[in-house]
Amino acid sequence: MAPLQLFNKTEKTTEDFWKEYEEQTGEKILARGLGRYVSGWKEFGRSTEMWGLIIASAGGFRFHHFPHQNWFSVAMRPGETAKEKIIFIPKEKIISAELIEESCWLRKLLKSYSPRLLINYMDDCETEQTLSLMLDFKHGEADLAKELNAG
Repeated sequence: MAPLQLFNKTEKTTEDFWKEYEEQTGEKILARGLGRYVSGWKEFGRSTEMWGLIIASAGGFRFHHFPHQNWFSVAMRPGETAKEKIIFIPKEKIISAELIEESCWLRKLLKSYSPRLLINYMDDCETEQTLSLMLDFKHGEADLAKELNAG
């Protein structure tokens, strides 16, 4: 009888995931992190509970939200499936990127604060827009603004 293979599953490592992501997009990843969409992308509206990967790549900027459902969301919206959502801003459309961090030590002490990444970009109608994201530095502290402004 063959031994049970419960603990010898071949699971992807973090490095494997990012290597596959680079292969899928065809772009080298320069900086990455985790964050929450706030505003600035017409198709998303103000879906402020949308978390995802925040990626600066050789080709531009990506926010990649992977769908997930819990028992409560399934019960409240039966038959509705969560969908993957992606923002992509090509490098040539990015005007500037700025990381805004709280500088007052007292506010940092009294209130939970997440740095905000603001990306000014030109949309398809050549109108300037601002994408706003809250960053979670506990998951991959990366200098995203620096990479997006380079080039």
